[in-house]
Amino acid sequence: MMHSYRKEGMKMFDMELRDYTNWDVQSVFKRSDRNKYAYRVVLYFKDGTKRKKMYSGFATKKEAEDARKFTMGELANGTFIINDHVRLKDFLEYWLEYDIKKRAQSINTYDSYSNVVHNHITPFMGSKKLTEINKGDVQRLYKDRAGYSKSIARLVKTVMNVSLRYALSYKLINTNPAEGIELPKTAERKPYHTRNIDTTKTLDMGQILLLLEESRKTPIHMQVLFNVLMGLRRQEINAVKYSDIDYVNRTLSVERQLGKELDRTPHGKTKGMTKCELPLKTPSSRRILPIPDYVFEAILEERKKYEKWRSRRKSVFHDDGYICCSNFSGKPRSKDFHWRHYKELLKRTGLPDIRWHDLRSTYCTLLLNNDFSPEAVSRLMGHAGELITIDVYGENTNIIPEEIPELISYMDEVMPKKTLQGIDSETDGKGVLDTLIDMEEFLPEKAVKSDV
Repeated sequence: MMHSYRKEGMKMFDMELRDYTNWDVQSVFKRSDRNKYAYRVVLYFKDGTKRKKMYSGFATKKEAEDARKFTMGELANGTFIINDHVRLKDFLEYWLEYDIKKRAQSINTYDSYSNVVHNHITPFMGSKKLTEINKGDVQRLYKDRAGYSKSIARLVKTVMNVSLRYALSYKLINTNPAEGIELPKTAERKPYHTRNIDTTKTLDMGQILLLLEESRKTPIHMQVLFNVLMGLRRQEINAVKYSDIDYVNRTLSVERQLGKELDRTPHGKTKGMTKCELPLKTPSSRRILPIPDYVFEAILEERKKYEKWRSRRKSVFHDDGYICCSNFSGKPRSKDFHWRHYKELLKRTGLPDIRWHDLRSTYCTLLLNNDFSPEAVSRLMGHAGELITIDVYGENTNIIPEEIPELISYMDEVMPKKTLQGIDSETDGKGVLDTLIDMEEFLPEKAVKSDV
């Protein structure tokens, strides 16, 4: 159902007016009150109602007749615009509320679109009528924003194209003025099939090993492992549960992220909770990843601690199964919990002061440098195509099967050998997993029964 849209100080435009079933253009007449010529358009709807719209202000009858014929042509070929008074700023507000808010997977996505609209498009030409915007206006907007920031210019181009396609589909405009307009050469779009990673902002293998070892002394050890050794996003890391682990096949199923929940009702506010379980960023973000031995053993150790905390604090402990959680309450970590500990860790170890997200780029770089195919790395990272390339989503719920043995072999080679109390598990002749924990209690019920 479409809506009539009104905000304070804003004229109404009725999106349901586009669904007329028949029309009539009445004869030209002279308005006695203004001594000008005019004509009326009558639209008929399924429910039997009709709506009249008058076009006036013509100095001569011929001018009015010519305009009447033009209107009849638009009605005949489906390009007639009913809501021709809508300003761009009002339309973009409507689009954010009734389209993007429904389709956004998280508050971050919605906020990104909203920020581009309010900070970069509306101030530049928001007061202009939607039907009056032409290709020159769009070119000037892109040029202005490219001078401000190349990345912002790309975002503005995306918002303009998506929003105006929506306007075209609902007959608010009869042509899309953003169609075919490219960014200035100073802000050319990133080509498909590439992902630009600044290797000066990633860690080499020696630095990774130092980071892994030193992070064991901090409460963010598991978060570091999930980031640099499995390439998970920040909000994916905090959402990982023990139930997502396949203890038989040693894989992790990425199923959700944590963040603010977006109220999808028009003009609804963002809900206050910052740890709501949300859908993943894109369809391709749902994936199954092989778990390196080093990470798998750390998960088992963390599970032992989790069981101890749960049994000791039954009255206050939230048994929701999050791996990265508070040892007092069991609640998942917030999205910014890692920040202070991570910065202190970098400073203490003398490692480069890179962003948390750059650890994910480090993981990507390691795989590419060890001859993994771009498609396999793309799926491991949860991108939509070859390193943020293909613009059509596929059913990428699993990584390429033939790449899994290579990944496990690579991780086994580069990861440090686990020791227990200073004893090398290989020379001790006893597997580390056998020493650390009894696996059977964590196996799926079906698998346990089948072995009996």
